[in-house]
Amino acid sequence: MLEVLREDLEAAHQHDPAARSRLEVALGYPGVHAVWVYRLAHRMWQEPGLRLAARLLSQAARAATGVEIHPGARIGRRLFIDHGMGVVVGETAEVGDDVVLFHGSTLGGKTMRHGKRHPTLGDGVVVGAGAKVLGPVWIGDGAQIGANAVVVHDVPAGAIAVGVPAQVRLPKVAHSFDPEVDDPAIYI
Repeated sequence: MLEVLREDLEAAHQHDPAARSRLEVALGYPGVHAVWVYRLAHRMWQEPGLRLAARLLSQAARAATGVEIHPGARIGRRLFIDHGMGVVVGETAEVGDDVVLFHGSTLGGKTMRHGKRHPTLGDGVVVGAGAKVLGPVWIGDGAQIGANAVVVHDVPAGAIAVGVPAQVRLPKVAHSFDPEVDDPAIYI
């Protein structure tokens, strides 16, 4: 567990050019705090007798950080939530490794029915500020969701989804997200 927490810290430090030290990230990054509390709440969620406590813990984290991650969601390693405020991750959402969520992004549902109702994000996905990914859709590895996009259909690996409703663009040359040059906001 400590290794996973260190990885979360390192992911934030590597992805944010404004981060001057790991200590600054550990003490002052609400996105990291929200992920750390989620990891504890998710462990609690696995025990039926602790589900209420897990839910209350997740709501306390929401109040403190502005990030709401349901303890039932499944989140991979090295998730980085930049700025954090307004991020929502629903109960049946699945998030792969090395994903970046910018402020105001939502991994939400489109229905009130029970069962799988939230998105699944592959590894290396970037979700831009204000983007909404809704329903049990699949977002493929390395895909990028542009700022303020509303995604209600699957997005293939390596593709870019922009607009309302989101339209999928396939890059001419596939490449992975590089925080030094790529910013999902440029795909508006």
